[in-house]
Amino acid sequence: MRGETDQSDSLFSYVSLEDRVPKHHPLRRMRKLVDEVLTNMDSTLDAMYAEVGRPSIPPERLIRASLLQCLYTIRSERQLMEQLDYNLLFRWFVGLGIDEKVWNASTFSKNRDRLASADIGKELFGHIVDLARRRHLLSDGHFSVDGTLIAAWASQKSVRRKDGHDDDNPDGVGRNAGRNFHGESRKNDTHASRTDPDSRLASKSHGIAARPSYTGHTMMENRNGLLVDADLTLATGTAERETAAEMATHLKSGATVGADKGYDTQGFVSALRESRVTPHVAQNSNRRGGSAIDGRTTRHEGYVINQRIRKRIDEAFGWAKQIGGLRQTKYRGLSNVRQHYLLVMAAYNLVRLCKLVDSV
Repeated sequence: MRGETDQSDSLFSYVSLEDRVPKHHPLRRMRKLVDEVLTNMDSTLDAMYAEVGRPSIPPERLIRASLLQCLYTIRSERQLMEQLDYNLLFRWFVGLGIDEKVWNASTFSKNRDRLASADIGKELFGHIVDLARRRHLLSDGHFSVDGTLIAAWASQKSVRRKDGHDDDNPDGVGRNAGRNFHGESRKNDTHASRTDPDSRLASKSHGIAARPSYTGHTMMENRNGLLVDADLTLATGTAERETAAEMATHLKSGATVGADKGYDTQGFVSALRESRVTPHVAQNSNRRGGSAIDGRTTRHEGYVINQRIRKRIDEAFGWAKQIGGLRQTKYRGLSNVRQHYLLVMAAYNLVRLCKLVDSV
């Protein structure tokens, strides 16, 4: 018998949000991990707010909503608020009741900036790493480092001379006028983006056009592929090696650090050895003067193993750019982009942890 279509809406619903979420949905396990992390951050979050005044959006909800934005590739806060309004799964994860009013997008962005000013992204990332450490999921002796370029929210046309000598617009008029820079030598010393002055012209290899970018850095432990450190800096030619060397100072004596041949410089290798860390860097045969790594390192079986495992760090960058929205950041300024980068890397660790918790 064919069923009839009934368009009448029910006035009341007697099914709770908790019952509507499937028992084995991946977000259930992640919600438990996030709640444990936020409980440990309670004192930090409490110190951000005054004891009196008008209540703001709870920071726990801000963080959960921001994590959803990374996990589901939601491109803007406005779209995030729209989905929170009708998506019951998202409401349950954030902690909103079924009848609670969703925040205005500009209000959400304003409150999110407060989290950025308190460096909550770094705090959240650190507590997630501590959670993995308490569950004995981290290696304490073998690590890998790498860096990647994050395209800034700025176009090639926005890069102009700092002295203003190219303010004439021969190709048109208006805010979005054309810009012919063919044959012009552009360097970070003399040029800067007017859209995002903190970004720097950078390219990962020869033959690829330099564009306004930032440099993201990560350090991965080699047992389960979890990230133990992350940061974002200006895109300078030496930022990857300098940041990796700084991260290595926090490792215990005798640890190994794997890296690609871009890190095969005398300065980086010496910096690791001064920190009593063994550099397992890929040899660069084209390096002038020869590789900084010799047979005393490459002869060991551990070096070969680290060179194979270190490539897993690219999985984090691939996920961050494809899913987390870091192929081109939507934020401007080093501080804002850094907070978004740390939040995305924290979300990546949560995804990895959800898969590992049941396996240990």
